[in-house]
Amino acid sequence: MVSQVPSPVLTPVVLVLGDEELLVARAIADVAAQARAADPSAEVREVETGSMLVGELAELLSPSLFGGVRVVVLRAAQDAKKDVTAVLLDYAKAPDPDVSLVVAHAGGAKNKALADALTKTGASVVPAAKLTKHRDRVDFVTGEVRRLGGRCAADAAETLIEAVGNDLRELSAACAQLMADTGGRIDQATVARYYRGKAEVSGFAVADAAVAGDVPAALEALRWARHSGVDPVPIADALADGVRTVARVASAGRGNAYQLASSLGMPAWKIEKAQRQARGWTPDALVLAMRAAADCNAAVKGGEEDRDYALERTIVAFAQAKQAGGGR
Repeated sequence: MVSQVPSPVLTPVVLVLGDEELLVARAIADVAAQARAADPSAEVREVETGSMLVGELAELLSPSLFGGVRVVVLRAAQDAKKDVTAVLLDYAKAPDPDVSLVVAHAGGAKNKALADALTKTGASVVPAAKLTKHRDRVDFVTGEVRRLGGRCAADAAETLIEAVGNDLRELSAACAQLMADTGGRIDQATVARYYRGKAEVSGFAVADAAVAGDVPAALEALRWARHSGVDPVPIADALADGVRTVARVASAGRGNAYQLASSLGMPAWKIEKAQRQARGWTPDALVLAMRAAADCNAAVKGGEEDRDYALERTIVAFAQAKQAGGGR
């Protein structure tokens, strides 16, 4: 006998909107977990909507003679034929209480009317669009660590993205590994230690700590970088870029990072980061630091034999310049 009372734990219609596969897969997994919590024997069926016929869809969504909870996942719903779309929208107006229907739509203009109509009928919408902004990826990393029960600072998330790249699956796997190995508190030094083989990360990790005036952290990051074989040149370049970026952003005055992005020719996330780093720096102190960075660049590119000492000297010079300018 078919139940006439909707289960309080089932969501009748879920619209997963976007084409980021990790987010789509998670949304589907969450619905399946919800259904199995209500009924451990719940059946999950996934089909490609583009090749589906009306009769097949009607069979999938029709009430079962034997009862029980079902999850029906329609993949690539933007490819649905007109007659299938019509049946789907008609069903969404009065869904079966024992069925969770998941409609995965890639977003965009193709068959946008289907997504809009499902939203209007009251479908639960789960955003799953690709993350194109750096700030969103930083939020993803910090949220991922939080979801796993830990805490991750924004600068650590930025360093992890620089190391691993923008692929969400790889970032998710890296977060899980760091959580397993660190016990849940992830800072920039932790990320730098685990990914010290990445030249670009090591250089920026040194620069970030040096610009902050944190000599011990900068020297520690420098040792990791050199121990793993990173050449002094990209580290010197990162030091110069770090202080130069802070100087450019500081001279632009206060303002919204997205508004300053076009005039400065920098991505908004980099401006936001430099605005945080600029606190405590005076114009005169930045001039001193830029001179030290220029001297370092010349030293590591043939001006001195002891290139490691040149880098260490520059880190100390940054801190002294910032302190002399009244920064902390």
